Amino acid sequence: MSFFSDFKEFLLKKDIIVLATAVIIGAAFNKVISSVVADVFMPVIGLITGGVDLTQKFIPLDGKHYDSLEAAQEANAAVITYGNLIQAIIYFIIVGLFIFLFLRAYEKTKKKEEEAAPAPKGPTQEELLIEIRDELKKQNS
Repeated sequence: MSFFSDFKEFLLKKDIIVLATAVIIGAAFNKVISSVVADVFMPVIGLITGGVDLTQKFIPLDGKHYDSLEAAQEANAAVITYGNLIQAIIYFIIVGLFIFLFLRAYEKTKKKEEEAAPAPKGPTQEELLIEIRDELKKQNS
């Protein structure tokens, strides 16, 4: 029974709960970023490139010409889909930007908290030693 109690204790540690929460929030954050990339940035990039859908850009390795990526895949041709790579790079950059902005805002709130709550000042080491000396003198007198 100690295995299960140890496992339960492990699962209920604060660090594990925080990590699990972070994973769930990260998954939700991933969906938001995916939507931003697919629904906002990629149409703008398509407009800039003249309506080109990057996900349809490919290089067939067999040397033949195919009208579309689907046609190449139906023919079982080996293709390099460099458009997907470009989209993944854009996605990575946008995720990095969002995380940077989030962490930057978080750091600003931490700095405000540190400035707002200065540590209470206590006696210095010398003052404590003087108090101890005086107490020892009182006890010996």
